[in-house]
Amino acid sequence: MYIIYLLTHGQISEDFANPQKISSMDASRPSTRQSIKDIKYQHGFDNEHESEAIAGALPIGQFSPQKAPLGLYTEQLSSTAFTVPRAHNRRCWFYRIRPSVVQGDYTPYTQASVTTGPVTDIITPPNMLRWDPIAIPNKPTDFIDGLNTIATNGNAMGQYGMGIHLYAINQCMQNRYFYCADGEYLFIPEQGELLLRTECGRLHLQVGEIAVIPRGIKFAVDLLDETARGYVCENYGTPFVLPERGPVGANGYANDRDFIYPCASYEDIDQEMELLCKFAGHFYRASLDHSPLDVVAWTGNSAPYKYDLARFNVMGSVSFDHPDPSIYTVLSSPSATEGVANIDFVIFPPRWMVAENTFRPPWYHRNVMSEYMGLIKGQYDAKPDGFVPGGSSLHNSMSPHGPEAAVFEKASQAELVPDHNQGSIAFMLESRYIIQPTQWAMDTPLRQTNYIDCWKDIKKQFGSD
Repeated sequence: MYIIYLLTHGQISEDFANPQKISSMDASRPSTRQSIKDIKYQHGFDNEHESEAIAGALPIGQFSPQKAPLGLYTEQLSSTAFTVPRAHNRRCWFYRIRPSVVQGDYTPYTQASVTTGPVTDIITPPNMLRWDPIAIPNKPTDFIDGLNTIATNGNAMGQYGMGIHLYAINQCMQNRYFYCADGEYLFIPEQGELLLRTECGRLHLQVGEIAVIPRGIKFAVDLLDETARGYVCENYGTPFVLPERGPVGANGYANDRDFIYPCASYEDIDQEMELLCKFAGHFYRASLDHSPLDVVAWTGNSAPYKYDLARFNVMGSVSFDHPDPSIYTVLSSPSATEGVANIDFVIFPPRWMVAENTFRPPWYHRNVMSEYMGLIKGQYDAKPDGFVPGGSSLHNSMSPHGPEAAVFEKASQAELVPDHNQGSIAFMLESRYIIQPTQWAMDTPLRQTNYIDCWKDIKKQFGSD
């Protein structure tokens, strides 16, 4: 029998209070609009959260009593080493119906479209690269089988760098679950709403929001629309943190309070399931006779979270010159070198541009950092043609890039009145490590082999003044 206990902080939800609603839920498609209406959240980035689906399930005053309440099992998940300084330590205590060791042995699972860094089968070119969006599959495809790796960098075994994946799906994850041991997953939807069912509870994810699932957390991805498409950044390195504000002060950019975490909700399902995992660059499966999302209570700071990009408080120039894109950083995965990121997740959201005597689009530049860009919606001001929602571009370290010829001409002649860039959200994954496109990325017909032509009409203007 498929039963989801939708209890939050000891209060019985409407679905649980009405057994008819529980028994009528469709086990093959648990992600319905009805199933998300009672989801509740907790607020605060990296807070020490706690939540119990049944009152009294969470031990008080200690983590591992001799007998956990309600006959539950105690289990800790550590996303950082035990000895990491307190300010950077992340872990979560689970109180669950069965410990995670109750599972079958792992056997290999084929997922040939996912690559893990480092890429060794092809040489990484310095070329500027761009791709069209990936198509929604014709055959039934869930999140795991719908992943395609477009690029990676670093080394997952060495716990630095990232994988950049595209997902295109048309099916919920039915009776199967997943965790990634190689890194945390940053979801960036471009089409379609998702329900992320996790060990800590549920997250409803819409276009314009992002979600992060920590390394090792088990989850399932369900559709709320017929299809969905987007991007995933697999962070092999240090977990994402909020960047420092520096002279900006105490407020602005992404505020801690706007990051929201799930409340405990658990599945008590006794039937054949499978658990998939990604470990050391390979996929595996194990059999289960129950749902692994059976956590009745939890406490800690290593838990899934989501963030509405519309809440990013943009800072910008109110005098002259186009500021560095680092002021748009939402999340950062630090490297061993201070100020040089393993990954910066940067957005270019709707904002006012008022700078005077200024070329307002991004300037032409060459950068020691490598940049992968995607478009969530709208039109990116420096690339109005060819760079569309769901598409991608890659400009590696020291490869030149900037506005196409028509954009340069328009921006150079524009009347500099206040202008609001409405309805567009682009993002960038910037890294200190060279971003290596996969063999699939170089061979796919989605690659725009004429991308370089967008700059061919740039004219010599020397002496024209």
